[in-house]
Amino acid sequence: MRTLVRYGYVPFMLLVVDGAAIALAAGGHPKLWLLGLLFVAVGASFAAERVLPYRDDWNVPHGDDRRDVAHAVVNETLTLAGLAVLPALTAVASIDGIWPGSLPFAVQVLIAVLVADLGITLVHLASHKVPALWRLHAVHHSVKRAYGFNGLMKHPLHQTLETAAGVAPLVLLGMPSAVASVLALCVAVQLLLQHSNVDYRVGPLRAVLALNQAHRFHHLKWAGAGDVNFGLFTLLWDHCLGTYSYDPERRFRSDDLGMAAKPHYPDGYLAQLAEPFRPSGACTTKNISN
Repeated sequence: MRTLVRYGYVPFMLLVVDGAAIALAAGGHPKLWLLGLLFVAVGASFAAERVLPYRDDWNVPHGDDRRDVAHAVVNETLTLAGLAVLPALTAVASIDGIWPGSLPFAVQVLIAVLVADLGITLVHLASHKVPALWRLHAVHHSVKRAYGFNGLMKHPLHQTLETAAGVAPLVLLGMPSAVASVLALCVAVQLLLQHSNVDYRVGPLRAVLALNQAHRFHHLKWAGAGDVNFGLFTLLWDHCLGTYSYDPERRFRSDDLGMAAKPHYPDGYLAQLAEPFRPSGACTTKNISN
């Protein structure tokens, strides 16, 4: 079972779960099926973390489980709300005849993933450089353990900014709502994989796909050390930007994560929503740390 998880977990999530979403959306099935697939992905993530954990202690709640569920519910609800208004936005803002609707549906989804990945990567990078953005993004970097739900733990305003950067170009291009729905599921699955406490292997693809082996370096708590591997779906843009980093010998523990400049960042959900707007939520370029 451990070997199956080590080499089969990522293919299951990317090929089976995401593939099923593409097939269902292409066939015109109700979008509620995609919500069911999200629950399958979350269940698979938690199961894999128990079968083959990267660290056993990261499976134990640190008083953060309810907070992380709250972040996940709120942020996924915002995603669903965005999908609901997307057709209206596309009707108003899109440029007719640009979207490559004649291509196979799976190719359209791949195009959406790559375009969104660039926009999200750039906002993510800016969030490590611009103090006003870091105030919001710091919520995500306050974690002291890496497990699946960490990926959905974001300040809702920061998630809105990242989503807007990734989706706005696609809206202008006239992305169909069916493609947008699959993209939303792919984002959720990717966040689960990227922060997963699973000791899986993907071979040379670890330098291409933005998965947990590379993303742990992004959560190093020291200023500058974590300013790497910003991609959501791929590391292609990191290679282009010179922000890719990986050391196969490096092992991580809780003491490596969080923010060295803010070791006592608030833990509660409501406190984390408010912290970016308090004086204590301020930071300078000298103490932005990951």
